[in-house]
Amino acid sequence: MAIIPGSVHHLGLTVTDIERSKAFYMEVFGLAHAADLGAKVVLANENLLLVLNPPPDASQALENDSFSEHRCGLDHVSFGVESRAVLEEAIKLFDEKGISHGEIKDLSEAGLPIYVLAFRDPDNIQLELTAPHS
Repeated sequence: MAIIPGSVHHLGLTVTDIERSKAFYMEVFGLAHAADLGAKVVLANENLLLVLNPPPDASQALENDSFSEHRCGLDHVSFGVESRAVLEEAIKLFDEKGISHGEIKDLSEAGLPIYVLAFRDPDNIQLELTAPHS
């Protein structure tokens, strides 16, 4: 027997500065503040619940830490968007906000009919926006 997953219900990220990350995700993704769960902050829209967490044990947190996909665990998170046009609009927003980003990549040669645009959050977590080919 195998468990067949559906969509992701929510995503929790450990961040170094809750307020900075809250501002980033609200600005970039238009998420709204949904709840405070102790030190955690929940942001949401109609498609996503994003939980921003401080390190669960501050005594084990690394000073001046930032995300690295070279450690075991998360590599990146990709959020689906409707079209390549949304990716092009995202580039404009990132440029306005000074958010570092890559170029739109077409993965059709690899057999995937999608476009991806990579960027990073304030803790260096790699994020992507992914759009289907029309």
